[in-house]
Amino acid sequence: MSTPSPASGGTTPIEFRSGFACLVGRPNAGKSTLTNALVGTKVAITSGRPQTTRHAIRGIVHRADAQLVLVDTPGLHRPRTLLGQRLNDVVRATLSEVDVVGFCMPADEPVGRGDRFIAEELSRLPKRTPVVAILTKTDKVGDADRIGARLLDVAGLGEFSDIVPVSAIRSYQVDVLAELLAARLPKGPALYPGGELTDEPEQVMVAELVREAALEGVRDELPHSLAVVVEEMIPREGRSPQNPLLDVRVNVFVERPSQKAIVIGAGGSRLKAVGTRARGQIEALLGTPVFLDLHVKVAKDWQRDPRQLRRLGF
Repeated sequence: MSTPSPASGGTTPIEFRSGFACLVGRPNAGKSTLTNALVGTKVAITSGRPQTTRHAIRGIVHRADAQLVLVDTPGLHRPRTLLGQRLNDVVRATLSEVDVVGFCMPADEPVGRGDRFIAEELSRLPKRTPVVAILTKTDKVGDADRIGARLLDVAGLGEFSDIVPVSAIRSYQVDVLAELLAARLPKGPALYPGGELTDEPEQVMVAELVREAALEGVRDELPHSLAVVVEEMIPREGRSPQNPLLDVRVNVFVERPSQKAIVIGAGGSRLKAVGTRARGQIEALLGTPVFLDLHVKVAKDWQRDPRQLRRLGF
């Protein structure tokens, strides 16, 4: 995507801007859903479970006047495991590199310790890094007075460049938020080609789609214990270009044998459902038929084991 050229007839040219915006917030604040709404397509997995996002995911918003690269991060929280510490490290490293920060807080929950913890972290950022406070999930609050009260609570957390209520589900003020974030980017040319919506490697996206499918309907303790690794993605030999098939072999890791039983389900029923759901998403992502080979393995206490965390990509 090239920088727009000056308009004909002597009018003032568009001052094109480009840069990075980081969305932060406590776990399950709606960051990934908002990222997908801003980009206009799915680049980050979503779940009702906290700590779904495990690494910084980039989604690219193309505008006539700007290219906004959104970085969706794991929820910033007080960690209880080595994995939690490393997820926080991802967030803090990202905050140090972006041009603007969007601080997400859900409208359907009161300001809590987690929000104050993040506000304190953001107060340490250089003054040159603007912070936009975003009240997410306004569709879950029908009363305008309650939303107004929540906005006042948010305003009391710190000094923000702007405070904006949004609903990613209903597309309420998503365009307004994009404009506010883009206006705070530095002037410069586009960073990615037009039409590119994420720079995530395909294997990472595939692993995330499998993990999202596996998170559906599981018990509360399981999401944090799930890790997914794509072992290989190779075209099936002997297939014609008109009838391709991609073999995708994936390992799903849990921490205990009892969790393995939950993921597999009675007679393999849950794992089959996970495979069916994930395969459809993967085929839509890659644009080709897929044979998805899923295996569930136990990696004992991997969230607390530095060696296993490295092996699983953390």
